[in-house]
Amino acid sequence: MTKETTRLIQLREDAHRQVALVDEPDLRPLTGFNSVYQLALEAIRVGTKLSELVRRSVSDERLSYDPIYSGRSDWRILPPIDFSGEPSRCLISGTGLTHLGSAQNRQDMHALKEEELTDSMKMFRWGIEGGRPAAGHVGTPPEWFYKGSASILRAHGEPLVIPSFGEDGGEEAEIAGVYIVGPDAKPRRIGMACGNEFADHRFEKKNYLNLAGSKLRTCSLGPELVLDPSFNSVVGEVSIGRAGQVLWSKEIRTGEAEMCHSLANIEHHHFKYEAHRRAGDVHVHYFGADCLSYGEGIQLKDGDLMQVRFEGFGRPLVNPLQIADSSQSLTHVIALG
Repeated sequence: MTKETTRLIQLREDAHRQVALVDEPDLRPLTGFNSVYQLALEAIRVGTKLSELVRRSVSDERLSYDPIYSGRSDWRILPPIDFSGEPSRCLISGTGLTHLGSAQNRQDMHALKEEELTDSMKMFRWGIEGGRPAAGHVGTPPEWFYKGSASILRAHGEPLVIPSFGEDGGEEAEIAGVYIVGPDAKPRRIGMACGNEFADHRFEKKNYLNLAGSKLRTCSLGPELVLDPSFNSVVGEVSIGRAGQVLWSKEIRTGEAEMCHSLANIEHHHFKYEAHRRAGDVHVHYFGADCLSYGEGIQLKDGDLMQVRFEGFGRPLVNPLQIADSSQSLTHVIALG
């Protein structure tokens, strides 16, 4: 049985923003706050739990969730965290090679000799051996990659784009942690949300050194932010829709029991860098994927619908795929010297 959680959503109607508590089948707006960022800073300032601050701030007003979720309302869903005033103050990143897969795959991997392993498989094995250290100890660093700033973050219903220079684009169904760095330079986890990390797998497959460039794409989060989720073993489903039919779907699992790195180890290795502890910054960090449609031979087409759902994380995240004009123009750099 899924435990009761506190789930928030960010909305916009023209220039008016709103934070609301999800209380199915309705949304209950909060008074005094127009962003989760503002709410989190206030919780830090007064020294209270976010869920308690939400309970004190929720109004009696109710908005019907269905028309907002389906895009039939003047209210539009925003990503559940943002930094609209200065997008560069929101760092989006991720951790790869985290999910264990089947026990047989792990056994086969350990049977290989060191010189037969790829660099990726070596890093995966290091994670199995040292990614879950005892409390108070530092474990093996996971793979880490940079996605971009808040300018690449998309909400439920917004398209994820294969750019003109991209070779492909595919879903990566994940859960992401959402963090804020307090005035004391200490990171706090606000909550977690469904995510579609989205990447160019064809470009990456050519050479693993293309990983960094393959990740510089739009990605999505939401629609809901869960303040107090269970993250041990989370069951979900990812699906691809095309022309009104389900083209592909698969059950997925994530959470600490399904990963070779503990949450504490992932968070330590992200925030150990002083540059990642700048007061006031927001961080969105994707925790890795269990499976990809690309790995099963699916090539997404313009208009395909990517859907990600995890139990306990609210309504599914749905994003259409959009392929940009394939014609490329040369980007010129202007010399100022």
